[in-house]
Order: sequence, then C-alpha cells, then structure tokens
Amino acid sequence: MIDEFHVIENIQSTFSNDEYPGDDYLVGSTDGSEPLEEIKPFIGRTDWTKIAPEVLDAHSGSLNFFSEAGLRFFLPAYLIADLKGQLQIADPVFSLVHGFSNSSIPHNIGDQEFLRVTGKDAFINPRRYGALTFHDYSRYRLSIFTREEAGVIVQYLEYERDNDPESFDQEQIEAALNAFWYERAKTAPVNRSIEEHLRAEDEYLAALLKSS
Repeated sequence: MIDEFHVIENIQSTFSNDEYPGDDYLVGSTDGSEPLEEIKPFIGRTDWTKIAPEVLDAHSGSLNFFSEAGLRFFLPAYLIADLKGQLQIADPVFSLVHGFSNSSIPHNIGDQEFLRVTGKDAFINPRRYGALTFHDYSRYRLSIFTREEAGVIVQYLEYERDNDPESFDQEQIEAALNAFWYERAKTAPVNRSIEEHLRAEDEYLAALLKSS
C-alpha cells in the first residue's frame, strides 16, 4: 500500500510543470458574485506550492467555481493539504468523485414523501442545460487531466479510500475510480502530446505572422 508521503511526492513532481493559466482564466462561472469572491485569493498566485492551507480551507468553494484551467492548476495544492491533514472544510475528494454514483434522500413535507435523487443521473438544471446530467458534466470537467495527472489522482483516491474505511465517501470513490479514473489513467493524452501540440501551434502562428 502506497503511503501519503509517496503520493505527495508524486503529486508534486507530476503537476510541477503546469503553467499558471492567467488571471483572466480562473473563474468558471459568472453567475452572481460568489464565484469571483471565492477565486480572488488565487489571482496572481503563479506558484500553487506557496499557498497556505488556511487560504485553501477558507475558500473551499473555489473547487466548484474554478474554470477547468484553474482547477487543473490549483487542485494539487488541495490534494497535498488534504493528505497532510491540513483541511477542515475543503473536500477535494468530492470534486473528484461527484457525478459517478447516485444517492437518494427521502424528504417529508407534511404527509407527502419525496425522494430526492442526486449524483450521476440527476439533471443539473433542465431549463438551462436540457438533458445534461451531473455524470455528463463531471466527465467533461475532469477530462482536463493528462494520463500522468490522472495516475496520481488515482493514487490519491485509493489512499483516501483505503485509509478511511468507515468514510461515507468510500463507495463514491470506488464508483468514480471504476467509472472514470482508472480508464483515464490508461488512455488520456500524455503530457508530451500537449507540449507537442502547443509547440506546433506556436510554429503555425509564427509562420502566419511572418507571412502577413
């Protein structure tokens, strides 16, 4: 069984070369003022390793409000702080497993009982997003991670699953691993392919500018 120190080392080395996406590309939602308020402390923070755990914990909602680029850049800070036991409120596990399993909660109102379904098969907001479910959205949002990054996320989730067997997250973690993360860690594009794509795009744009 891999220990937390090796998982931390792997997270640090795997995510160390990711570039800060830029101040204008951190917020993933413009609905209301909360998204920007949660993201503000991260603006200009080009080195995620220097963010204090207290800041991460005080802005746990940022994991929901980051753009995909923001999530990819800052997630490792949350993972490491969690592995070190430095988070009281923020829950990176939830952000990585929500949408891959269902749960239902009975809710009684007067003499009526309603069964509220959340998770995989639940619609996000049909009036706005039609048939989009949380499963659809989670697969899209978490597909930002490369094969190497998905591999260390698998290590993190397996560690969380195996070291807290009484946790209510255990079944959700297992479902997410089997439905998404194991496959992602095998078949996602590798870091090198992204680097080669960006290099090719730069060469193409340079040629366009030169010819104009």
